Amino acid sequence: MTKAYKATGINLKAQPLGESDKIVTILTKEFGLIQAIAPGARKHKSSLGARTGLFIVNELLIHPGKSLSTITQAQTIKSYFSLSQNLGKLAASQYLAEMVLHQALSEQSQIEIYDLLNKYLERLEKIPNHATISIIAYLTQGIFELLALAGLTPEVERCCLTQRLLTPDLQNPFWQVGFSISAGGIICLKAWEGLRKQREMERKENKEIESNFSTTTANSSRYETVFHQQEIPIINRRLNGKQLIMLQYLSQTEIIQIDAASDSGWLSVEQILRQYVQYHLGHSIRSATLIDSYFATQL
Repeated sequence: MTKAYKATGINLKAQPLGESDKIVTILTKEFGLIQAIAPGARKHKSSLGARTGLFIVNELLIHPGKSLSTITQAQTIKSYFSLSQNLGKLAASQYLAEMVLHQALSEQSQIEIYDLLNKYLERLEKIPNHATISIIAYLTQGIFELLALAGLTPEVERCCLTQRLLTPDLQNPFWQVGFSISAGGIICLKAWEGLRKQREMERKENKEIESNFSTTTANSSRYETVFHQQEIPIINRRLNGKQLIMLQYLSQTEIIQIDAASDSGWLSVEQILRQYVQYHLGHSIRSATLIDSYFATQL
């Protein structure tokens, strides 16, 4: 792109450049992720200064450059400024922004991810400051929907081993289901335990076969017998019935209404999705440390 162009974008990241400029990373509807210089944005009376803040939506006029483009005009159409006034909301918003930075593409339209991010920033902004658990609940749903856009939604209805539907038994306080990141979702623990025992028996049988082969071929040419077995998936976390319901309802339009006793449930669901995200994106979510420290003091 060689000519100046217009775009609508939300600021996700900014860093200083030189004495008075900024480099702003912006998610635009029309062209995806772009990086552009905001000249003089760090000067006290700069017209771009206030418009380059985090989570501000602007109509932009951008001039392409050899390495970085330059913002020449910016008109604010929406600001999520109040997110910065609540540490929990800010941490949750930065968490979603980090996912977007790793997930969104450049030089092509990203309308779906742009609309989804704006939707959750607005939801987080509207949460009353005393409704702490709602922050983690909406964050978790936002994570799930971003995974869906990327085609990485974990399986939360059927066992990844048997493909059978798993229905939580809320009457049994000891009922649990496994979640395996490598397998891609939930696993029936009974089926998993059965597979583990079967593999142990097969290993013992294979050792006996190898021992017999070694004896019968002691005075002849040696050869190696290779046995291939299905890997037993690692269980990263065990969820109770209520936590599985939370996980299953994340695909719904409105978040499931869970009583206050489920605070730890939402944290558990977020943490397993965090591991799942980091595994698939190949990057740690740095803002997650803020989530951990914030909710450790709030719940």
